[in-house]
Amino acid sequence: MRWRHLGGTQDPWPPHSGRKGMDRGRRIGITLSLLMYRQSVTGMARVPASGPLVVVANHSNFFDGPVLFGALPRRVSFLIKAEAVTGPMGWLLRNVGQYAIHRDVPDRKPLLEALAQLKAGGAIGIFPEGTRGAGDVQNISGGAGWLAARAGATVLPVAVRGTARPEGRGRRFRPSVRVLIGDPFPIPAGAGRTAVDSATDLIRDRLSELVIQLDKTISPGKKANK
Repeated sequence: MRWRHLGGTQDPWPPHSGRKGMDRGRRIGITLSLLMYRQSVTGMARVPASGPLVVVANHSNFFDGPVLFGALPRRVSFLIKAEAVTGPMGWLLRNVGQYAIHRDVPDRKPLLEALAQLKAGGAIGIFPEGTRGAGDVQNISGGAGWLAARAGATVLPVAVRGTARPEGRGRRFRPSVRVLIGDPFPIPAGAGRTAVDSATDLIRDRLSELVIQLDKTISPGKKANK
């Protein structure tokens, strides 16, 4: 059913992509998840059906993006580090609606395009930790807070565990991946530093709490990145 009824049919898309490209990519994400993982998603009903939405998730493996891209019932354009958006893979990622972000240099064009997509009622996804790691959300960058505050958007926290191979473990066959979708919360519109910092702090706290909540349901021996 998810293959045919993806949801998010009213969501706008980036200028470098299109409706068909994004939905094709979402089906690729669904297929990869089915082939690679035994996936469970909790809290799908919490995803707002429409309106400006910033999806924030913890990050421990490259496949966090494809898993969420296929699982969420919205056309979500993720902000991805530019190093990953090169060659044939880069062409594919842009074609299915992702944004390439240069982290070490001023790079306002993709951020402004993502902001325009948000203000038009779209959904933008960010891994605010900025890089793959333990996924415990100890520190985050301000990009998610900036976008949410500038657009007056709703933020949806999502916790993911299971995509990363535990240290010392060999190759796994279709490991269990758990996705927990938290309660959405509004960010008041604002353009100043105070508004962005406040939004960033709130996003960090809510996402960190959600990851802790998910971890409590997983036995220590089964945690993906513990």
